[in-house]
Amino acid sequence: QVQLDESGGGLVQAGGSLRLSCAASGRTFSTYTMGWFRQTPGKEREFVAAAIGWSGGTTYYADSVKGRFTISRDNAKNTVYLQMNSLKPEDTAAYYCAAKMGNTYYTNPSRYNYWGQGTQVTVSS
Repeated sequence: QVQLDESGGGLVQAGGSLRLSCAASGRTFSTYTMGWFRQTPGKEREFVAAAIGWSGGTTYYADSVKGRFTISRDNAKNTVYLQMNSLKPEDTAAYYCAAKMGNTYYTNPSRYNYWGQGTQVTVSS
């Protein structure tokens, strides 16, 4: 079992920055692919970014956040981060941390086994 606990959400003006953190329980954090997803009311959960555990930091991003968001992980601290810069009102959503075994990432949220409770990010115009 893996438990995920997100933090760092909040209200920010457009153009601002936030950093989300996701602390994971368990001793095998480095064997999990970690992902960030987001969801707004009435819409499906959307892939944002993923970081592979074993491959020394290989990362993947949705086109909508590429160049603005950075995912990183600290395997020694069992924590994954999402640095969000140049935020836009359309980035407003509940952001969720997710984990899956192995070193393959997917954009489909159903492929992830563990989820955090979510943290709200609101970007004002």
